[in-house]
Amino acid sequence: MSATVTNELIYETLKRMQDVLALHSQYHLKVKERLGLLEQQYASSSRRIDRIDERLEHVEKRLDLVEA
Repeated sequence: MSATVTNELIYETLKRMQDVLALHSQYHLKVKERLGLLEQQYASSSRRIDRIDERLEHVEKRLDLVEA
C-alpha cells in the first residue's frame, strides 16, 4: 500500500481540523459565559457576606461584646 498524499486527502484533513476548531471555539465561548456568571455570583455573595459582617459588628458593639 503506497502512502500517496493527494490534494483531496489534504483538503479533507484540513476540513476536519476546521470543524474541530469550530467546536472548540463554541465550547470556549460557553465556558467564558459560565465563568462570567460565576464571577457575578461570587461578587454578589461577597457583597452579602460583607453586609452580614458589618451587621454583626454593629450588634457586637451594641451588646458591648467588643470595644467600640
